[in-house]
Amino acid sequence: MAEVAAAQTALVTGASRGIGRELAIGLARAGLDVALLARDERLLESTAEEVRAAGRRAVVLTADVTDADAVQAAVRRAEDELGSVDLLVNNAGVIDAEVPLWETDPERWWSVVETNVRGPFLLTHAVVPGMLARGGGRVIDVNSGSGTRDFAEATAYTVSKTALFRIGGALHEAGFERGLRAFELAPGVVRTDMTGSMRLHEGRTDWTDPADVVALVVTIARGEVDALSGCYVRAGTDTPDSLREMVARGLSGDERRLRIV
Repeated sequence: MAEVAAAQTALVTGASRGIGRELAIGLARAGLDVALLARDERLLESTAEEVRAAGRRAVVLTADVTDADAVQAAVRRAEDELGSVDLLVNNAGVIDAEVPLWETDPERWWSVVETNVRGPFLLTHAVVPGMLARGGGRVIDVNSGSGTRDFAEATAYTVSKTALFRIGGALHEAGFERGLRAFELAPGVVRTDMTGSMRLHEGRTDWTDPADVVALVVTIARGEVDALSGCYVRAGTDTPDSLREMVARGLSGDERRLRIV
């Protein structure tokens, strides 16, 4: 397996709040310069202040992840100002109404799929060529265990998360020998505006600590678990140490990939 240098720069989508904000700040504290992408410039500036307070460069990118032209322009600016994008974290995402498929609004359903699938596709499509030209890089999709099994409600969300597994797997299969590493990362259930609004999580007390998610992303960024490219990892279950142990014992890819059993 060819060595790929540890990431020095990152682009995080959905960086204005929630998990994305935590990841951007955590990566900065780990020594990375960070490009921050979302639609709300004011909130992004707040995240940027924290990145700069950690002594790292921050680039604020205001864009809708479903707008191809805006994404291309944002990636070009990130690469121009940071010199590279070594790590892409596709975090931006939304959820649909918690109702059965036949009760959902078709336009709202499709808009969720667009944000959660078209968005990561467009970002990855724009970022990966530069990574390959520089000898490699890493892509992390913030995924969910709901993409691995059937749920009665919020079907646009579950469909989109299953699709991300196929995107990540395709990146691994096509790009691994050229230095591309791809990971599907479930953050567990972190308390955010989105999870707090969901009926599914009413009364929940066992929230995932965002620090656990940050620790996994930093471990991936440093290249410590590149042998797990193409695989699914989950905060709250996996830890940096447990992932390193998997690498040491030679994990079979099929153990952590979406397959029919």
